[in-house]
This record gives sequence, C-alpha cells and structure tokens, in this order.
Amino acid sequence: MNTRDIQVTNVHIGGLTVGINQSPLLISGPCVLEDIETALFIGTAMARAAKDCGFSYLFKASFDKANRTSISSYRGPGLDKGIEMLSVIKKELNVPVISDVHTPDQADAVATVLDCIQIPAFLCRQTDILKAAARTGLPINIKKGQFMAPWEMRHAVAKIKESGNDQIILTERGTCFGYNNLVVDMRSLSIMKEFGVPVVFDATHSVQLPGGGDGCSSGQREFVPTLARAAMAAGVDGIFLEVHPNPDEALCDGPNSLSLEAAADLLKVLSRIRQAVD
Repeated sequence: MNTRDIQVTNVHIGGLTVGINQSPLLISGPCVLEDIETALFIGTAMARAAKDCGFSYLFKASFDKANRTSISSYRGPGLDKGIEMLSVIKKELNVPVISDVHTPDQADAVATVLDCIQIPAFLCRQTDILKAAARTGLPINIKKGQFMAPWEMRHAVAKIKESGNDQIILTERGTCFGYNNLVVDMRSLSIMKEFGVPVVFDATHSVQLPGGGDGCSSGQREFVPTLARAAMAAGVDGIFLEVHPNPDEALCDGPNSLSLEAAADLLKVLSRIRQAVD
C-alpha cells in the first residue's frame, strides 16, 4: 500500500502542521515532569536536535502518570503544578506542548495551556474522555491501546470527529504479546493511515516491558533505533521519543528512554531515511 495516495487531514498544532507534504514531527521529552530545570534542559536539547534534522518539535511530558505499576511510584507534580510548569516551558522555549489527560474534567483545565491533548493508550476507548478532549477544539493525539487491533482505532477517530473535531493524530506504541512484552506490527502504520489522519510511531514505549520490573515496567532501549528506522521507512508522519539526561536515573520509564545524545544521533539517521523515502 502506498500511504502517500491516502487522503489525510493535516493537523495544526500551535505553529506546526503535521501530515501530507510536511516536515516530520518529533514528539519528545521526559516521561513525566520532574523539575522545571530538567524539563527546560531536555526541551532545549531536543528542540535544537529537531531543528538540525529537519523535524518540527512538540514538547511532551506528563503532569500525572495515573497508570504506574506501583502505588509508591512517582506520578508527577499533579495537574496544577504540572500545567504551571508546561506554561513556563512553552514560553521559555517557544515550542508547543502536549500532555495527557486521565479524566474528562482535566480536558478543560489543560486547554488553557496545551497545544495538543494526548489520550493515553489505556484510555483510548473511554468515550467520555475522548469527547471531552474533542470539545476543547485542540488537536488530539490518541495512543493506540496495547490491547487494540489497529483497525479498531477507527472507532476512536469517529468519536472525536462526531464530537466536532477533525484534528486527530494516531500513535502506534506496540501491542501486547504474552506477559510483560510488546511487539510492533508495522502493518498498523499503514492501516491507521487509512482513517485519514497522520500517524506517529512511539519508538520508546514500543520497547517497554510492561510490569516487567520489580513493581515497575522495564524496557529494552537498545531496540529503539531498529524500530524507529523501520517506522520512518514505512512513511510515518512523526516519531515519539521519551528522553532523559540520565535515563537510568529517570523517575519514570528510564529503561525505555533514550539519552539526549542517543536521541540526537537517531534523528540524524531518521532524517536521511526520510529523505530517501521522499
């Protein structure tokens, strides 16, 4: 299938446009907001790397990770503090920002700051959350559930559209494959593009081993470049990378996060692949 022949509705995020005949999108940042200094450091580095490699850049970090394996795991600064931090990042770095919501009432609260709302994979079927996010008028990035077949995501797309919003991105992040393991079916990238929306590949969550650690998830970051290269060659509209200055010390998703240096090097390779595909 030639995905370039599919009619896709471009998505406008702040001053960025994602989709047909556009620069590839990089969604990147730490898994969760830790402190403002670290977030600004990461955002500065990734914005520079994206620009150098011809990517548009969208800063991503969660203000609350409501789906942590253990009740004692760090969840983030919370809604109020998190939105305050994201506002500072947006202003200081002059970049658009995205974060995820876990309840319908959070959608209106974040809409004053965010440029795009993300729906977590575990919640991609939750109608009330999808409708609330759609009603803000902001673009919506829906992460495909680990338990979902790619063709099922058309229903999530329909829920957003029927709520009056056609600014939708779908993100692939792997599918459950037995216990504590994910596998990526590259066919899903083409299948989801058929719904007329841009498709992003989450290269770091796709190597996660959910619940594979001692009270936490583990991961295999060594496979991130392999999967990201394959997805870029398959024609995705963007790449999602969680990064950290020291992944082994990150408060969330460290085992499947990349260092800033590794992410910058990977973007150079992905840029060359994109040019070859074009």
